[in-house]
Amino acid sequence: MKKFILITFLLFGSASLFAQAGLKKCEQAPEFTGKDNYGKALDLKKLLKTNKSVVLFFYRGQWCPYCNKHIQRLQDSLQLLTGKGAYVIGVTPETSENISKTVGKTHASFSIIQDKGYKIMKAYDVNYVMDQDMVTKYKGYGIDLEQNNGNTDHVLPVPATYVIDKTGKLIFVHFDKDYRNRPSIRSIAEVL
Repeated sequence: MKKFILITFLLFGSASLFAQAGLKKCEQAPEFTGKDNYGKALDLKKLLKTNKSVVLFFYRGQWCPYCNKHIQRLQDSLQLLTGKGAYVIGVTPETSENISKTVGKTHASFSIIQDKGYKIMKAYDVNYVMDQDMVTKYKGYGIDLEQNNGNTDHVLPVPATYVIDKTGKLIFVHFDKDYRNRPSIRSIAEVL
């Protein structure tokens, strides 16, 4: 019995050593650049010169109902957020075609960046690779990550949300490995 407990601890304990933790409040936000779904070049440093803050969130894909619900809430409150000087950006591994599907489902009018090489996800420590059993399970539900993301990596982000202030510091962090949990718009708006 002790041997079983030890093996279980080692398996799950070592896995958690390599698990993403995201960035912490008050840390400096990693700079990034990217092209959004409208073809606009985005640069965090430049955005912070012209906006009071940036609301940066990571989502898994148009197939995720929790992501779509969160994006819809952001869109519904976009005037509130932009009225407080925030620029909203979504980051996803999905293809531009699937970003268009996300926009169609949620009516999102803010910038969404396809993070092809996962540079932004890695910089914010939200990227993870799904194991083959989970990929197979998702396929059984009709979710083909290879088709959705246009590659065979099976990389997804933890659906995290960060608010970055004018100085480049993280003033709000919502990082929860349970993909069903998202921050409220109220909690985001309170820090703006």
